[in-house]
Amino acid sequence: MTAKSMTRAAFLVLTALADQPRHGYGILREVEELSDGEVQLRVGTLYGVLDRLTADGLIVLDREEVQQGRLRRYYRLTDEGVAALDAEAERMAAGAGAAKRRIAEGRRAGTPARPAADGPAGLELPTPPGLAGGYA
Repeated sequence: MTAKSMTRAAFLVLTALADQPRHGYGILREVEELSDGEVQLRVGTLYGVLDRLTADGLIVLDREEVQQGRLRRYYRLTDEGVAALDAEAERMAAGAGAAKRRIAEGRRAGTPARPAADGPAGLELPTPPGLAGGYA
């Protein structure tokens, strides 16, 4: 899996495993915490992501334990997984930096702004050009 094609779920699962091996339920809880409750993976989705990350060599099975009669599989990052997570974090940071620079440049240039109809609260977007292509 390349950083370009990494899904948000894969990014969060890799991030959940960055500090220590975890079992499935532990990964689900950690992903929810990392996303401030915004992402709540379903079990089927999690295991699909784990299968893809394993096939891509980004994670491996660390160990298996039986707890209360149930088998728990613990996963950990590989060196390739650490590198992929680092590359994706860098890509995301660069994108966020570019967006912040563009916003600041627009404000310095005095670009008219309007509240975003569908965007996050407080985010201002440039007013769209009129029919002639200029600003009214």
